[in-house]
Amino acid sequence: MPFLLHAESLSPARALPHDSVREPSAEAARERRRALLHRYWQPAFWLVVVGSIGTTLVLLYPDSSSADGATHFLQARWAWAAGHRSLLVDVWGRPLFTVTYSLAASLGYRAAKLFTVIVALACAWETWRVAKLLNFGRAALVIPLLFLQPTFLGVTPETMTEPLFGLVFILALRLYLEDRVGAGALVASLLPLARPEGPFLVALWGVWILLDRRLSPQWWRRIPITFYLAFGMLLWWLVALAITHDPLWIRHNAPWKLTSPTASHGSFWNYWNMRWEILGPVLWRVVVVGMLALLVQRRALKVVSAVLVIFLLHSIMWAKGLMNTEGFPRYISCVAPAIALITLAGWNFFADALSWILRILGAARVQRAAIAVLSAVVLLRSAWYALTYVDGQEGSRAAWAMNDSYEWFRAHPRPVRELAWSRPYMAVLFDWDIWRNLPWTDDRAHNLALLRAAPSGTLLFWDDATGPDWYHVTASDFAAAGFERLRSASYDLYPLLRRESWDHGPGPRREGMHLFYKE
Repeated sequence: MPFLLHAESLSPARALPHDSVREPSAEAARERRRALLHRYWQPAFWLVVVGSIGTTLVLLYPDSSSADGATHFLQARWAWAAGHRSLLVDVWGRPLFTVTYSLAASLGYRAAKLFTVIVALACAWETWRVAKLLNFGRAALVIPLLFLQPTFLGVTPETMTEPLFGLVFILALRLYLEDRVGAGALVASLLPLARPEGPFLVALWGVWILLDRRLSPQWWRRIPITFYLAFGMLLWWLVALAITHDPLWIRHNAPWKLTSPTASHGSFWNYWNMRWEILGPVLWRVVVVGMLALLVQRRALKVVSAVLVIFLLHSIMWAKGLMNTEGFPRYISCVAPAIALITLAGWNFFADALSWILRILGAARVQRAAIAVLSAVVLLRSAWYALTYVDGQEGSRAAWAMNDSYEWFRAHPRPVRELAWSRPYMAVLFDWDIWRNLPWTDDRAHNLALLRAAPSGTLLFWDDATGPDWYHVTASDFAAAGFERLRSASYDLYPLLRRESWDHGPGPRREGMHLFYKE
């Protein structure tokens, strides 16, 4: 009988002693805890460090270094509002970003910026996992090496699309390296929904699949797997059709033309010349050595090819003035996880070479200490450079002036029927509908007519930099259009860490802020 068999099995004559049953399981549990601690303490430590830095930057700099950050936030903030659903499939804003950030954006700008820190930490975690899959030594160092890229650290406390793009890319790459090729292709198909570089990396992904003989000896049998890469764009098209009823919405909504006579352009070597901003003054050399080492060893070629494609893509676009590109160094940070892996390869090359030299010189006893000291110097030097780079961006500090003007208005309120602004962060402060700004253009006469026709109760929140530059309207034009000056203030905005700006040279960033009101 089952009961008797069960009872018999527990009889003292046949059962193991109580202590001998519990002790191995307790010891096994302790071993598992030790193994987990040994495996995860280093990446966990670095995640806490960089997470604390990212959170601090969010608190210090309430806006973005570019107007794009606040604009992305406003699109995510209002995307689900009635009459605004087309923002969910907007080509400039990118659907994956807008949808992913919409919940955090509903909680406010700071919450959305903190969400970017979380996205960046997830990106770092996945990069560490890929480093482990590639059997790179010192894998945990890939986490600080990711954030020591000045441009990536710069977008970490902001609402830019680069960190989310990097997370999707590195997650898809991990799945591919784990032989989950179909799942990796599905995730990679979302890249065009995150940034304009997405289609180019999707095309590269297709080449990887077609050249991967592990999938099938015959290349034509690999073709069906590439169809997974179309999923993201197909989903975007279907949702856009359902919302807008325009089968060519993606084409009609695109804000760029392939070529434009007014497009900015410059040297093909623009991004190479900005290597200090992208990689740092010390680590760019480590990246070059790491890339050469990987090419010679024929290791991690997918990582290397992704970086080269993005670097060449933006270099060509800037040289030819394509797609109205502005040549910003942060564009390269969309593949920052791949750059961090290459940096780690170069770091290991230098560390191993130094160990070999010390052994040859008979100083093997001090090699660990020497490497640790040199590593600390390089990391601290690179961290200081990255932090001063972020602090030196004028847009990161302009928000202090806008905050001050906003607080003055709160202390001296007027009924606001309409709000017009020159910088999107001004709309963020008032939690104002992104589509309710005056329809400014670069035509001065058109904009002056808008001012004259503005209804009573219109508040103008204007600055002396973006307003005149983008819309060719200055504070002196407002009185003639029937507006009363409420307040004008000038600000000298110094960086916190040193007395010069990366994008404006020595001295403070001078900002003028104005509040005008039409009765």
